[in-house]
Order: sequence, then C-alpha cells, then structure tokens
Amino acid sequence: MKKVFIPVLLIGFVMSISSCWSVKNISALSYLEGDWNIVELNGAALVPTTGAEVPNIGFNTSTGQVYGYSGCNRMSGSFDVTAKPGTIDLSRLVSTRMACPDMTTEQNVLNTLSQVTGYKKRLNNDLELVNASGRTIVVLKKREMNSGLNELNGKWRITQVNGTTVNSSMGTKPFLEFDTDQKKIHGNAGCNTINGSFTYNSSEPRSIAFPAAATTMMACPELELESKILKALENVRMYDKLSEGIGLYDGQGNLVLLLEK
Repeated sequence: MKKVFIPVLLIGFVMSISSCWSVKNISALSYLEGDWNIVELNGAALVPTTGAEVPNIGFNTSTGQVYGYSGCNRMSGSFDVTAKPGTIDLSRLVSTRMACPDMTTEQNVLNTLSQVTGYKKRLNNDLELVNASGRTIVVLKKREMNSGLNELNGKWRITQVNGTTVNSSMGTKPFLEFDTDQKKIHGNAGCNTINGSFTYNSSEPRSIAFPAAATTMMACPELELESKILKALENVRMYDKLSEGIGLYDGQGNLVLLLEK
C-alpha cells in the first residue's frame, strides 16, 4: 500500500503546484489598463524619427475603448471586456486620414495590431501582444505621464480643427489661454471671445473637459470655423503633449484640436 500511496501523493502535489502556476499566469484584464508606448514590432525595435511622438496605444478596461497614435494618425476602436482573460481582438481599429511624408511606420503599426489576438504581461511589467499562433508581435512599455497640468499653462494658437489646418492669414487668430492655477480658460474662436473653466480627474493624468465654456454673441461674416472650434471644444475629454504642441482629444481618442505656442 505504501508503494501506491507515495506516487499518488506526489501526483497530487504536482497537480496542485501546476494548478497554482496556471492561475497565477492568467493574464488579467487589468494588465491592459492605461497608456503604452509601442517599442517593438515583430522583434524589431520601433524608433520614431527625431522629435516625433512615439507610437502608442491606450486601453480603458472599464469602457472597452482603445485609442492611440500610429505614427501619423490617431487610431481608436473598442474591445470586448468580457472576453476570456488574455485574449483581445484589435482587428477593427480605425484611424484618422491625414497624409504624412513617410507612412511606413504607421502602416507597420496598423498592420501588426490588426493581427493581435491576445496579451500577456512580462516580468518587467512590459506588455506583449500576441497573434493567433501565440507569437509575440508587439511589445508595449508603460508611458510616463506628466504629473500635472502646468504644461498647459499659457497662450496657445489653435492650428488644427478635426484634422483641418486653420488659415494662418486670418485677421483674428483663434487661440486658447490656460490659467492652470484657477482652472480657467480665455480665448477666441475666430470671432467671439471664449471664457470659462475646465475640469480634470486627478486619477487620470490626461483627462480634461470644458463644461462651462461660454462665448460672446457677435455676428461675423464667416462663422463656420468658429462653430467647428466650439463644437470640438465641447467634445474634448483628454489631452497629450505632442512634438508640435498640445493635442486635445474626444472620448474616442480622436484629435479634435491642435494647439501650438
């Protein structure tokens, strides 16, 4: 009986250890949360050109939203938060349609992300995205976010609205000016003056919104641009520091306003 009992005991012990190892290595959905720089594609380091923004991707595990920057355009999409832990489908990401001098990086990023079917965490807290064969095709490193709003402080020209460049020869140039101490804004939308306040969530460093922005009511010959600026401002939910200035984004991660000093 002893000869039988000892092997059975060992088998039970091995199965117990194996079960614990499996549970600990399940990739929890919470691993995805936050903003990540894309540092590697298909085994090759991804190095942006000097001064350019690093391609990145972010996941909101509460809403299932995906957002990011692929090298030229802003990308967005969604994923199933109820899917099996460790699995994710990024095949349906969409992006804005700006043209850049070199689209190679963008094409590589989007093509590779479209093949992603799963994720797993590395020991160093980096994140791996894998394809259907389980091969790592993307490596992500957590983005270091700015700790405060001081980078917004001061006066900024509005140079783009929903991807369209603002005419630099306009008589009254649209601008926004931030007072981060008072959480207030002042500016001009092209005809009328903007005044109001902004809000942000300290637990989400990039969050910002303008719920109390108001304008004067002057009539001008051309109000189409002003209308677009005010609508974009109303939709803003987050911001990011870019090489060319500050980007303001809607809740789906679309760039709606570009600001330059």
